[in-house]
Amino acid sequence: MEKNPLIVLQHLFGFQQFLDQQQAIIEQVCGGGDALVLMPTGGGKSLCYQIPALVRAGVGVVISPLIALMQDQVAGLQQLGIRAACLNSSMSVDQQQKVEAAVRQAQLDLLYVAPERLLNKRCIRLLQASQLALFAIDEAHCVSQWGHDFRPEYLRLECLQQIFPQIPRLALTATADQPTRIEIIKRLQLQKAKHFISGFDR
Repeated sequence: MEKNPLIVLQHLFGFQQFLDQQQAIIEQVCGGGDALVLMPTGGGKSLCYQIPALVRAGVGVVISPLIALMQDQVAGLQQLGIRAACLNSSMSVDQQQKVEAAVRQAQLDLLYVAPERLLNKRCIRLLQASQLALFAIDEAHCVSQWGHDFRPEYLRLECLQQIFPQIPRLALTATADQPTRIEIIKRLQLQKAKHFISGFDR
C-alpha cells in the first residue's frame, strides 16, 4: 500500500487535495498521535481515519454506533478496492468467523465494529492478537450523558487506552459543544490528544 497520504487521497479516493484540517489530522494520526476531531457532516471526517488506516501498518478499527452506517461505509470502500469489513449482530456466525480470520491474517485495512461488539472478550482477544493501525471512535458525542444520542457502551471505551496504549485514537463528531468536548476527552482518556475544530458547533 502506498504510504503517502496525498497519493492515497488522489489515487484511491479521487480527490486532488485535502480540505480544511484534513491533512493536519492525518499527519497527527499517521505519526502515532491521538486526535479529537469536530467537523461538520459532509466535511470529510471519514477520510481522517481511512487514510491513516491505509498508510499505517495493521488494521484500522472504526467504532460506529449504527449498523446501517457502517455497512454503507464498508460497501463504498470495497467498491474502491479497499479491504474493509464489519462485525455486527446482523451477520451470521459464519460471516463473523470469516471476518475474524481475515483480521488475524492481516487481510483487512479497515474493520468497523459497534461498541458493544468491540468490548466483548472475544473481540478484545482478536485485536490483541492482531496488528492495529488505529482506533477511530466515530460519533464520539455518544459518550456524553447530556446528549440525546448517549450510548452507555461508549463510557467503557476508555479501556482502549489501557489495553492498547501504543495505538493512536481519534474521537470524531459533528456535534459537540465545549462541555461535551471536555467530557469526550475525560471519558475516553484523550488528555494528550491534539484538537481539530472545524466549521461550526451545532
